[in-house]
Amino acid sequence: MALKKIVCTVTNDLNFDQRMIRICTSLQQAGYEVTLIGRTKKQSKPLEPKPFKQKRLYCFFQKGKFFYIEYNIRLFFYLLFVKTDLFCAIDLDTILPNLFASKIRRKLRVYDAHELFCEMEEIVSRPRIFKLWKAIERYAVPQFPHGYTIGDCYAQAFYEMYQVKYEVVRNATFLQTHQKTQQTNNKYILYQGAVNEGRSFETLIPAMKEVDCKLIICGEGNFFEQAKALVIAHQLQDKIEFKGYVEPSQLRLYTQQATIGITLFTNQGKSNFLSMANRFFDYMHAGVPQLCVAFPEYKKVNEQFEISYLIEDTHENTISQALNNLLNDHALYQHLQQQCLKAREVYCWQQEEIKLISFYKSIF
Repeated sequence: MALKKIVCTVTNDLNFDQRMIRICTSLQQAGYEVTLIGRTKKQSKPLEPKPFKQKRLYCFFQKGKFFYIEYNIRLFFYLLFVKTDLFCAIDLDTILPNLFASKIRRKLRVYDAHELFCEMEEIVSRPRIFKLWKAIERYAVPQFPHGYTIGDCYAQAFYEMYQVKYEVVRNATFLQTHQKTQQTNNKYILYQGAVNEGRSFETLIPAMKEVDCKLIICGEGNFFEQAKALVIAHQLQDKIEFKGYVEPSQLRLYTQQATIGITLFTNQGKSNFLSMANRFFDYMHAGVPQLCVAFPEYKKVNEQFEISYLIEDTHENTISQALNNLLNDHALYQHLQQQCLKAREVYCWQQEEIKLISFYKSIF
């Protein structure tokens, strides 16, 4: 009997997408033939070997509306001919090619929602852009009755908006049972992830003036240049370091050796407020206490395992005071660290992949 084939589509260059690497690896190991499709960027490095197939599409345009138009057209025509039994659209920016190709070819389709796409700050703050993406969402999502998302709050939001019942597959880190925290004498605070609007860099960066510790930022995004400009404006070049995109294996080392992790969002748009960030689990698994905004998903975990120092707002003074408390209250720090080691036994990819594989078995 031939293996069932699954095609997943994203808009990134594949090398740094840890969530999709986890998902595709688990599905491949479960007996499916998986292909992950992304795109080539000008600065893209060669693809790292993976257990599943990878394909990059070339685009002339690299960003903005012309990129999305071009990529969706190229992706649609590629999907018309790729061998597959099921199309999986990752987020709203690849949903239309998957919808149209699956209809034309009469194949199964699944929606994997990492975000409440229209509620991201960079979308909801731009009325024209929001109106366009919301129209796409209203048209397409109800035609994807099968799907999954990253947290209970997102799943509830999709049901309230479109009456679709999506499963929850958290983007929890793979549990390494012998993993230990490896902190060095050189203390530093770590932010890892997309350097995007809505991640509180406007207040985090100036807050570092009052914190006697270095901040390392791993990642890039649509707020990257503005963040670097803020560092210069506040004369914090010696205290804040930008690493840009970091290979997943190297990023794990940065995380394991960090003193404090950062998971902050502004409360603009439901996507932030209802989020369950990847980095939240990465810090947890490294035994690294984190400064975290007190939004519903994080509060729920913290009520079970107190792994985070939660703050109700992301004002500059609130951030600096909280970071200093974490750095100076050794009893609190050790308590949070021990709770991390307990929590990671419960919130880990080994538990989440069971739900993922069960979902696809039910679809097929």
